[in-house]
Amino acid sequence: MVRAAVCTAVGSPLEITDIDLPEPGPGQVRIKLAAAGVCHSDLSLTNGTMRVPLPAVLGHEGAGTVVSVGDGVTHVVPGDAVVLNWAPSCGDCHACSLGEVWLCANALAGAGAVYARRASDGSDLHPGLNVAAFAEETVVAANTVLPVPDGVPLTDAALLGCAVLTGYGAVHHSARVREGETVAVYGVGGVGLATLQAARIAGASKIIAVDVSPEKEELARRAGATDYVVASENTAREIRGLTGKQGVDVAVECVGRAVTIRTAWESTRRGGRTIVVGIGGKDQQVTFNALELFHWGRTLSGCVYGNSNPSEDLPVLADHVRAGRLDLSALVTEHITLNDIPSAFDNMLAGKGGRALVVF
Repeated sequence: MVRAAVCTAVGSPLEITDIDLPEPGPGQVRIKLAAAGVCHSDLSLTNGTMRVPLPAVLGHEGAGTVVSVGDGVTHVVPGDAVVLNWAPSCGDCHACSLGEVWLCANALAGAGAVYARRASDGSDLHPGLNVAAFAEETVVAANTVLPVPDGVPLTDAALLGCAVLTGYGAVHHSARVREGETVAVYGVGGVGLATLQAARIAGASKIIAVDVSPEKEELARRAGATDYVVASENTAREIRGLTGKQGVDVAVECVGRAVTIRTAWESTRRGGRTIVVGIGGKDQQVTFNALELFHWGRTLSGCVYGNSNPSEDLPVLADHVRAGRLDLSALVTEHITLNDIPSAFDNMLAGKGGRALVVF
């Protein structure tokens, strides 16, 4: 049996319980988890902002060691260190044919499968966002498994599976930040901290971190922020004041709230780019008038999984890690156990800390 964190229903607390995990079938891999990051998307699954079949074992940002493989799996063998890709591309849909693998229509097809059973009553369990990383071990489809690049510690590698790919991709793929440009990052959680580091790597001349919590300033500056703004109704004005009254070239919103998206837009210079990474609910309505859309000439873009291709981006990120440009451990503000995940959710709701990392 394996210990896991199960979401039984929307609005219900997580249940830490034993599950029965089968051996891998054809095209599957069994993984012993080393670590799993607690991401805001996991919280969004528990409150219904995002929907997947329930009950499910949550957790989608993880890394571990291959225990066994099913028939047909050749790219990894038992003992390999691997990172989990929660949104694998199918290679066949329209988006994949365009090379936009982050928009794959079938990326979450595995979330509807029954992959394990609750030990207490034999009831079916689904694998959350495909990989069910909030568990001591998991069984996943082979296309969700990528080798951990050399030089990246296994525990830290878990962060590559979501926060780092998302933050790095928002800067380098979606916004395409150029050396010398100015950047504002809204939200200093795990993804926000990765975005700040990515902006520094891109050579941004001014990097402004924005958060509701004054206590996060030190975290933000360690990640690369040159300036820190505590969010208020005057945030956009403050940012324009820090950029010669122009506004930033790029604003990256990592919160997913209508007011934050609107503020990020208003803090972007005329002709600048506003990138929305945060996942908001359907009730979060953002409005613009036709004249301002014309006048400001800004670009407003959604960004899914950093517009990344994990198989291509992981080696690039590993180069940054080995060179000391990317510090994965700087994203983590607490190391926890499975039993502590509900408390990590509470801290997230309260706006405390960066990434909580479950270490097995």
